[in-house]
Amino acid sequence: MSRLSLPLLILAASLAPPGAALAREGRPPNVVLILADDLGWGDVGFNGRKEWATPNLDRLAASGTTFTRWYTAAVVCAPSRAALMTGKYTIHDGVSRNNDDLPAAEVTIAEALKARGYATALFGKWHHGAPRPPAKTYVHPMDQGFDEFFGFTDARHAWEQFPKELWQGRDLKPITGYANDLFTDRAIDFLGRKKDAPFFLYLPYIATHFHIEAPDDEVTLHRGKFSEVDPAKPLNATYAAMVTRLDRNVGRVLEALGRLGLADDTIVIFTSDHGATFESGNQGVSNFHDSNRPFRGQKRTLWEGGIRVPGVVRWTGHIPAGRISRDLVHMTDILPTLLDAAGTTPDSSWNVDGRNLMPIWTGAAKTAERSLFWEWRSEGANQLAAMRGDLKLVITNAGQPELFDVERDPAERRNLAAQFPEKAKTLDRELKAWLATERPVAK
Repeated sequence: MSRLSLPLLILAASLAPPGAALAREGRPPNVVLILADDLGWGDVGFNGRKEWATPNLDRLAASGTTFTRWYTAAVVCAPSRAALMTGKYTIHDGVSRNNDDLPAAEVTIAEALKARGYATALFGKWHHGAPRPPAKTYVHPMDQGFDEFFGFTDARHAWEQFPKELWQGRDLKPITGYANDLFTDRAIDFLGRKKDAPFFLYLPYIATHFHIEAPDDEVTLHRGKFSEVDPAKPLNATYAAMVTRLDRNVGRVLEALGRLGLADDTIVIFTSDHGATFESGNQGVSNFHDSNRPFRGQKRTLWEGGIRVPGVVRWTGHIPAGRISRDLVHMTDILPTLLDAAGTTPDSSWNVDGRNLMPIWTGAAKTAERSLFWEWRSEGANQLAAMRGDLKLVITNAGQPELFDVERDPAERRNLAAQFPEKAKTLDRELKAWLATERPVAK
């Protein structure tokens, strides 16, 4: 699809008949999409964390629905974010590796909602890869539907918790302060300016990614609570501070929505791009805190610790409050689900993989069983996974098939492949058929 055809496609989507017709008469709901970075499933209070408190996230969960089986689409930043923005699997949107740039022809949530009259903004991390020939520069978020942008574009800087400069629109400007606080400041300002029209606010924080740093006042709240390799460098306390500061910033956004009278008319989604990492830059803190508990694995693996992430959705009066759901949610579902709430559907030419889950989220329909797929074939890895219901097939780097019942065995300790060979073979056939649909990268 050429970029020239995009306006016509978006116009077609904007004129499409509404899906569940849930938009409030005269105005569709606002959307605030909050994405944590490298935050483990077990790092938040609503999933059982006791070593620190996340009261704002817990209140969000109590006022909305918590999804215990919310899955990301990929196990590193760029692919997971591209799949979220496009509603498409990594093998279909051109972003399978961390250094892939989202093709300009792909349609994002921002572009689709902008066509419905939404004001759009991204304050945080936009992870671009290398420019695609013949382009000499990467695709900027303001070329993909965002009216306003403040944050990081280059992954090589998007772990700087206290950056020296950030992009403001298309200009790189000097800056001081804690990045996640700064993103929140911009978000609150945006909400105040755009309260009279529908808006899409994408808030991809960089907490708790890589550089283990947080404001001193937040670290002080956790000093002495954890054993430390070097007490002079309380890294384990600092990681806790990164999570609680994230919670504090989410609380600031929620408070602003309430103060502006927008809380009941806004869909709020909170999730993470993938599981926590135990890699060197993390300096052992996620390992110490067992951030992905009770799951096996981490970022860059396809066990549950790499792909199952925190997930909460609140839409007052539409999505039940205080419910804990075991319905499967895949990050590619977010685009079609939000478009349904806005009164439209994805254009068929976008070839979206995700499903509209709004009828399931609201309780109007029961979940339909489906197969989900993952691949991580970069940086020397060759991992594949397929899931249907509670059964999940993992093909390891060594090519070894592992079959797990992730409901009865969430830690994936008991390989059932020998016990249920036909079920493993069925998922393997589906996985191969899925891989055969891999598309050439759009230019």
